[in-house]
Amino acid sequence: MQIDKLRGKELDQLFKSILSLKDLEECYRFFDDLCTINEIQALAQRLEVARMLREKKTYHVIESETGASTATISRVKRCLNFGNDSYEMVLDRIKEKEEAAETTE
Repeated sequence: MQIDKLRGKELDQLFKSILSLKDLEECYRFFDDLCTINEIQALAQRLEVARMLREKKTYHVIESETGASTATISRVKRCLNFGNDSYEMVLDRIKEKEEAAETTE
């Protein structure tokens, strides 16, 4: 795992801080203070690229709908194919929560 190279007190503090957030509003506030708008948008874009790749969208469609470069799309695809399965994990969890919310409405 590449993340093992990054492990340490500061990264643990960052991740614990993120895990302490209680809701979407707290996430918005924390990330607004922590990151630039471009950094936040880049992270969100990668997650959207992963979602679209899972749906078998073409690079052309992903590029035109998200504005992501082919290099970014390729990097995300590499992570989907050979990474830690974290994109799959979070996208599945998001989908499950959305479906659960729809059934309770």
